[in-house]
Amino acid sequence: MNRRDVLKVGGAGLLLGGAGFPAIVRALDRKPTLRVMGTHVTLQEPIRRRAEQELGFNIEFHPGGSAEVLQRASSDPGAFDLYEQWSNSMRVLWQANAIQPIEVDRLTYWDEINDLPKTGRIVPDAPVGSGDAPHKLLFVQDDGRLGPTPTGRISFLPYVHNTDSFGYDTRVIEPGVPYETESWGWLLDPAYRGRVAVVNEPSIGLFDLALAVEANGLMRFGEIGRMTREEVDELFALLVDYKRCGQFRGVWFSVPHSVELMARGEVVIESMFSPAAAQLTGMGIPCLYAAPKEGYRAWYGVMCLSSVVGSEQKEMAYAFMNWWLSGWPGAFIARQGYYIANPQRSRPFLTPAEWDYWYAGKPAAHALVGVNGQPVAKAGEIRRGGSYETRFSNIAVWNTVMDTYEYTLTRWKEFLLA
Repeated sequence: MNRRDVLKVGGAGLLLGGAGFPAIVRALDRKPTLRVMGTHVTLQEPIRRRAEQELGFNIEFHPGGSAEVLQRASSDPGAFDLYEQWSNSMRVLWQANAIQPIEVDRLTYWDEINDLPKTGRIVPDAPVGSGDAPHKLLFVQDDGRLGPTPTGRISFLPYVHNTDSFGYDTRVIEPGVPYETESWGWLLDPAYRGRVAVVNEPSIGLFDLALAVEANGLMRFGEIGRMTREEVDELFALLVDYKRCGQFRGVWFSVPHSVELMARGEVVIESMFSPAAAQLTGMGIPCLYAAPKEGYRAWYGVMCLSSVVGSEQKEMAYAFMNWWLSGWPGAFIARQGYYIANPQRSRPFLTPAEWDYWYAGKPAAHALVGVNGQPVAKAGEIRRGGSYETRFSNIAVWNTVMDTYEYTLTRWKEFLLA
């Protein structure tokens, strides 16, 4: 049926006393809408506007804190069409049947995606890092489980990714040397007591603090990304003691919250995401984003299809996923310190100076600005941590949902309440 035929049928229904005609007209005239749930990291208004303009359908972003959106998505797949977060959410979402496989042959740029999410290594001799490296959760195996063996179906679209560490205010803390003196152990330094914050997310903040504990020689893990229940108990016994002694100002729930804490002077050091450090620098606050000698905590962005997404929204979801790897989005997020799965596609959307600074680890040829137009690098400045390859060759652990995850939730709550 074409539109005129449908209206004729609807009109006949109205003349016969049917009540459905107004609803049919509204459904036909309403622009289709894609609902995307995730965090403030990628659900940014400039991205939504650009995608909506280029794709021709409505897009709604529903951002929230990482723990909040994961809980909602895993318990109510009808609340979203696409889900954007990090690979540590995959085990929870998959086991909850909240998401469905993505067909590789419907992804326009799949062959351009580099080896990092497919093998766990950015270069052949790089260490994979402990925990849930993205390739371990990427492919849907023949038995329905997630694993590293390539298949034609994947659990998530690999797109945005980065290495995380901590930021610190150089007006209070003397700048360290990347990979030499900067250390996760600084989070527990008594010199900063009462002025330290960590992210409120058990599968993320737990590793920041575990790396800090290990860096200070307080305990040693068999494998930091696969802690035993006994190791979790020992770790939280230490952390609760530090909390009761006033080491922590508190926890943050989102990127804007972490920015506020340092901007107001409430903290001088905190676990942090790259855009927060860039935003603080743009505000004139000298925040350095550390390259810890112990290695980074890394993460990989996931874009997932709801298990109950409708057919129209599913088509839009694939279009949106392909748009994310089309070039402009990768360049946009590069200016806030993030990487994209197929960098060469985004390179033409960056100036040579931007590419050299963000990806190649070279000095900025001139002053650079970020996504908000604020300065992020001075002329001659080198990005802390170096090149893309260097950063992802220094991974200590990936964001991970461990086998002890449910148990760590209880202990994390105890830590927060201590």
